[in-house]
Amino acid sequence: MNLSRILNSIQLSPQSKPIVELLELNEKTKEHGLILTPNDIKTLMVFRNKVLHDHGRIELGIEVLKELIEVFAASPYTDEDNYVETLNELQEIFYYLRNETEDKIGDMKLIHQMMECFNGPSAGSLELLRSNMEEFADSFRRDKIRSESLYKGDE
Repeated sequence: MNLSRILNSIQLSPQSKPIVELLELNEKTKEHGLILTPNDIKTLMVFRNKVLHDHGRIELGIEVLKELIEVFAASPYTDEDNYVETLNELQEIFYYLRNETEDKIGDMKLIHQMMECFNGPSAGSLELLRSNMEEFADSFRRDKIRSESLYKGDE
């Protein structure tokens, strides 16, 4: 489907810029057989807003969602049958991790850590990814506490 035809089919509104940006990613993801429709994108954005609310977070841009799409589209475990559901779950895991690591790890580094785990030990299982990333967050917090306690003696 032609991008200009898709853009003409959706009503342009102040919220349409993120939709257009995400539709443009189809040019990159189609080589992996993954395409998002305008309705898919609306579903992703609604879920994104819910996840942000649930985790008490504010995001002004959609860079995280764009990076999740670009990075995970290349995974052999991401397929068109569950593409939107996978992206929604990845958003949930990402924002959970942002809170659990107290924003001490950059967005892109965290996304790439998730991808390594998804393609590696989790073997494409979102449940295993969530579990493995929870362990990662626990380990991160323990290391942070250990590191802070070492420096307290220097005061």
